[in-house]
Amino acid sequence: MPKITLSDRFINSPKRVPKAGRADYPDALVPGLALRVSENGHRSFVLIARYPMNPKNPTRRALGDYGELTLEQARDRAREWLALIRKGTDPRVAEARRRAEEIRSQVNTFGTVAEAFIERQVSKLAKADEVAKMLRAEFVTKWGHRPIGDILPDEVAQAIRPIAKRAPYSAHNAFSNLRRLFNWAIGTHEFGLTHSPMERLRPRDLIGAREARERILTNDELRAIWSVCTPEGKPNAKRKTYQIGFPYGPLVQMLILTGQRRDEVAHMRWSEIDMDQRIWTIPAGRMKGGRTHVVPLAPEALAILAKLPRFTAGDYVFSTDGGVKPVNGFSKAKARLDEMSGVTGWVLHDLRRTTRTHFSALPVQDLVRELVIAHARPGLHKVYDQHSYLDEKRECLTLWEQRLRGILVPKPPADVADIEAARARRVGA
Repeated sequence: MPKITLSDRFINSPKRVPKAGRADYPDALVPGLALRVSENGHRSFVLIARYPMNPKNPTRRALGDYGELTLEQARDRAREWLALIRKGTDPRVAEARRRAEEIRSQVNTFGTVAEAFIERQVSKLAKADEVAKMLRAEFVTKWGHRPIGDILPDEVAQAIRPIAKRAPYSAHNAFSNLRRLFNWAIGTHEFGLTHSPMERLRPRDLIGAREARERILTNDELRAIWSVCTPEGKPNAKRKTYQIGFPYGPLVQMLILTGQRRDEVAHMRWSEIDMDQRIWTIPAGRMKGGRTHVVPLAPEALAILAKLPRFTAGDYVFSTDGGVKPVNGFSKAKARLDEMSGVTGWVLHDLRRTTRTHFSALPVQDLVRELVIAHARPGLHKVYDQHSYLDEKRECLTLWEQRLRGILVPKPPADVADIEAARARRVGA
């Protein structure tokens, strides 16, 4: 049949309907495109070509029904198929890939990928609960139902800016964890993600320079915090209460005594503690550096642990549900601690910095001071020196407890001491 420039008028004409079987009307504008009309008046578009799967013989394949496709859409699709054929790609394979990608993008929402990231990667981090909570609160609530590949750079920037406005330090952490999420999703080759919307975003430009915290608690502040964390503390003038209570009170005291990170202490398990050997062994999976860390327990730390309740439902030392899960809800506890102690403008991590600063005043090697708080050994020392330094670390923490005791119960001024001594002599006389 001779080729004709197809038009809607031509297609809709009753004359195109054959009395029996089907009739093809080739288009003059696009090679291989034809209108197929059946005896019952059904109209569709087909493309006749030598497809890569069977290049020897011309084959007719359906492009779509007339009505679902306009004439111009049929021509455009035919041209796309012809371009694929010239590249050696079968349009049927390309279409299957496209549909699979659409299904995958619908299934692989940001929320789905974020939860997989939390389960497989975040759960291994020292601050797993904190990171998971941040990702869900700041990003999953915004994009959870959307395909992860649809998230744009400007949307990431819009999500980060409010965090930066209220808490620049937290914004840097949020940016870093979100970037890790996207990079992890790409690296798995599981979610159909091939590029990250954060590739060209720079935290310095978006948030500003990341400034390291330098807050060190004074002796008076340390004393005030410790006093409201112990049952023997004096009543607070504003609130008639004696202590911050379990589990937060003893947890804060253990932070001060050991210098370990918040979540390392909060996730402490009884199975990690050997009271006879006086050591606490933190497994590698819970350490920031990924190496097992042994913390000697000095007398005051042992005394605090000995007074804590032992649960039967779970193994966590600091817990609010019988040891099944580790303690959380630090923001509310911290607000109460600020109110009761009168100390403000600090975070729990400042306790670690304060403890490490006091270590510098002790007659201990600097290497030991760093090893106590699980800082990485310098250079080749990490590779060739496998000594545990357990005795040296124990000495450091014992000396620190002695120094802390002097801070918590300071000596009276010299003139007061002289008066007390005189009174004692008179009583003795």
